[in-house]
This record gives sequence, C-alpha cells and structure tokens, in this order.
Amino acid sequence: MNLLYYGDNLDVLRRHLDDESVDLVYLDPPFNSNASYDVLFAERDGRHAASQIKAFEDTWRWDESAARACAEMIEAGERVSEGMQAFRTFLGDSDMMAYLAMMAPRLVELRRVLKPTGSIYLHCDPTASHYLKMLMDAIFGPQHLRSEIVWKRTNARSTPHQWPRIHDVLLFYTRSDHFCFQSLKVPADKAKLPHTLITTADGRKYQTYELTAPGATREGESGKPWRGCDPNVYGRHWANSHGVMNEWDQQGLIHWPKDGGFPRRRAAEPFDSESRTVTVGDVWTDIDRINQAAKERLGYPTQKPEALMDRIITASTREGDTVLDPFCGCGTTIAAAQRLKRRWIGIDITSLAIGLIRNRLADSFGSEAQYEVIGEPVSLPDAAKLAHDDPYQFQWWALGLVGARPVDQKKGADKGIDGRIYFHEGGEEKTKQIVLSVKAGHVTVAHVRDLRGVVDREKAEIGVLLCMEEATAPMRKEAASAGFYTSPWGRHPRLQILTIEDVLTGKTISRPPAQTSVTFKRAPKAVPKVRERQERMPGLDGSEDEPF
Repeated sequence: MNLLYYGDNLDVLRRHLDDESVDLVYLDPPFNSNASYDVLFAERDGRHAASQIKAFEDTWRWDESAARACAEMIEAGERVSEGMQAFRTFLGDSDMMAYLAMMAPRLVELRRVLKPTGSIYLHCDPTASHYLKMLMDAIFGPQHLRSEIVWKRTNARSTPHQWPRIHDVLLFYTRSDHFCFQSLKVPADKAKLPHTLITTADGRKYQTYELTAPGATREGESGKPWRGCDPNVYGRHWANSHGVMNEWDQQGLIHWPKDGGFPRRRAAEPFDSESRTVTVGDVWTDIDRINQAAKERLGYPTQKPEALMDRIITASTREGDTVLDPFCGCGTTIAAAQRLKRRWIGIDITSLAIGLIRNRLADSFGSEAQYEVIGEPVSLPDAAKLAHDDPYQFQWWALGLVGARPVDQKKGADKGIDGRIYFHEGGEEKTKQIVLSVKAGHVTVAHVRDLRGVVDREKAEIGVLLCMEEATAPMRKEAASAGFYTSPWGRHPRLQILTIEDVLTGKTISRPPAQTSVTFKRAPKAVPKVRERQERMPGLDGSEDEPF
C-alpha cells in the first residue's frame, strides 16, 4: 500500500518505517538559499524559540532543539560523531550548523531504511552542498558516492559582482557496492556533431571509435604493433585481438587516416543525426525548470519538474520498487512514482502539502492512486489536539477538508480571511469566490457579523465559518439573515457555519459543483511518457559513446 504521512519525518522514520524497506530515497530538504552568506553563518545566542518548518519558510535557526540534535549525533559515536564535532568547531552556533544538526539524524534514519541495493539522491544548492557531501560521506561512506550531478535549472541573469547561480547539485550515494542502476540515453543535440565523424568517398558520414584502451603493455597480442601501429607509443593497448581487427579491416570497417594517423573502428551504418542518442552523464542541461506557463505548475514555490524525478526513478529503480520522499512538498516524487508503477511513501510536516498532494493524485490518476494517509486528525479529539499544538497547521488542515486554499501565511495579514475557494459558473468567464474564516477557540455571533462584513467587502458570493464549537442560536440567526446566493444549481446560504465535526462526518459547503472550482490549479491527467532509452547495468555506466 502507498503511504502518505503527515508529521515530522524524523518521528515518522523512527516509528513507522522498517529497516531495509526502501529502494530509493529522493529528498529536497528545505533550506533558505536566498539568505546572505553573512547572515547564514552569523552566530546565534540560542534564545530563539524552537524552529518549525512551515510551508514556504525554509529556514533553520540555531536554538535549543538544534543544540540537542547536534549533541545526540555527537554522543552516538562513530564517523558521524567525528564529522559533527568538526562541523561544530568550524561553524559554531550558526544557522548552517543548525541545518546540519537537523539533517544528520534524518540521514542516519534514511540509511537505515534503505535496502542494501538502495540508492539516495540528496538535492541541494551550492550554498550547503559541500557540507552535506561531507556529512553523507560520514554516514554512507565516501566510497559509496556514485555521482555529484549538476542540474542546470535556469538560464543566467545579470547578477552584480558574481557569476549568476543557475544550477543545483544532486548527491547520489548508495547503501552498498551492489545497487540498481540503468544507464539512460536521450536524443542527441542535432546541432552538435561528434568530432569523430568521417566522410567517405561517396559523401556519407560515419561515426568512428577508439581501437585502443588505456594502459601500455608489452605482454601478449594486445601490446604488440598491428599493421605498423604501436599503441604503447600513446600509453595504450589494443582493446581487441589482431584477428578481430583484421576481420573489421576486410569488411571495410577500419578507417585509415590519410595523414598516417592512428586507425579507428568505423560504424557499419551511416551516421543518422535524427536517431542518434547519447548517454546521460552527470551534467543535466536538458530538463527545464517549471516556468509560469508549464501545465504541471501548481503554484508551489519549490516544485520540481516531473522530468527530473522521472530520470532519477527510472535510472535507480524497477517497477514495483518502493520510492521514499521525506520532504515531499507538493508531491512531484509521488506523482512520478505513481505513473512509473513504483510503490511510494511520502512524508510532509504541513497539512497544506498533504492537501495539495491529495488534489494532485485525484486530478492526475483518479481512483488508480490507492494510498493511505497517516497522521492527520480523523476525530474531534485529534482536531482539538492539533488546534492546541499548532494553530496554523490546524487552520491549513481545516481548509483542506473543504478544498480551500490558505491565504497569506503571515499572522495578521489575512484581513479576516483564512482561505478562499474560487469557482466559475457554466460558460461565464467571471471568477467568483467563497471566503472562509477558521476558528479553533470560542465563537460568538460577533464572528458571524465580522464574516458578513468580509463577504460584503470582498464582493464574495459565499462566506463560511469553520469552527470547533457548535454554533449558538444567535449565530445561526445572524447567518440566516444574510440571505441566499442563487446559482444555476440552486440556492446557497450566503453565510454558512460548519463545525469540524460536521465536516468529519461528511457535511460540505452548499455551493456550485466542485468541477467548477479553480481554487487549486488542476494537475494534468497522467499519460505515459516516451521514456529515455535504458541500458541495464550492474553498476555505473562505462559505455564509450559521448556522454550527455
């Protein structure tokens, strides 16, 4: 069963995921890459309140919780302890140290849940990639670093006093020396012809390849001259026997340069730029970021393109394998894994992300996406506890229950509005709206009057009060006095009061049908993509064609 967890990923990993149960981990942990270098490394006095990761607030602070996490890793011993002690000495009480202290126990747990044949891709930007690489070396072992992938995520723009930052880094490690990997090929750039092409007398072009391999040797046939050519002069040896090369020469498959240069093997078929493919290397320039007009764009600020996840999942897993994303955000990893027929596990600490993922899976896959959500409130006592522990998360969760989008996350910036639902009617172009107010505490008729004022001010069609407490008679009387909004589907009260218990038992907002909603941009329907050509390899690719 696919699983979607709401909660802190460290807690979820420790309590819910078994040892050696996951084939692939991809994580893009939040980090404030826009912070200046000076601010990022400034020391903190430790008196800041405990940091929480909130949607779109990707910052870490050195505080009591970070200090505890750091001490836990140091006291655990082994290589990770040595690494954390070195970081502590060098970085002091800085935000970067806090980031590493929070990442260390999570990476330890991710190694635990990886199968011996599993792989992990850690996505980061150059601000922290060098520190994370050292931390990964301490946890996974430097011998298990397979690639440092550079993804060109955007084009260069003018940046004062420095080269524009246009790439991210993906650190690819494995749990052991035996791991799943399929080399991938993509169509070659037609404008970039191989430098090893030759043109024959009939005007056709052919690809040519080396006949030798690295390393000089005088032993055996591979180290002896052939047709007057001695590979040892160039510090190399013949890659094939003299007999095989003689056969190729008889078939006209050996190219002899006119200037007396070293011979090369010639392809049997003429060069075809249309069908030519190249092996994907560790620099990816062919996957664009999600632009403003992209169909898959959902409006989540750190959303990554599905093509990026397609490549990682296709290369490092097989159908039926399990993919884990412990910082799953708006669910790109999950959507790609679902489409590529992998099992998946997603974890996120915000109710907002869980709601976005639900919508994305429903839009793209409908009933085909079978999964269980664990950790979200399912009863009134659960909801009350969430409201007490974290009012913002309660607000996001409550809005998600009715399909609403939260407004500005900053306290005091909502002007009486916690969420909105936009909709259209029939063929009308005009966008209409429902405004929502969420109250976790005591509610009175004053809250209904305030909402009525907001509905009038915003020229909204409907206003909804979501609350924990049961509405009083004066509250319901005030709501009824607002009258009705009439749509092609009937009459809907302009002011509606729903309790959390109402929603949990299936009651919904009286409104035009959900298919007219434009609150969340719909994710595109999942369709099979033309996948990159695969070559199954026992380890990393060692083919001799040009890398991409």
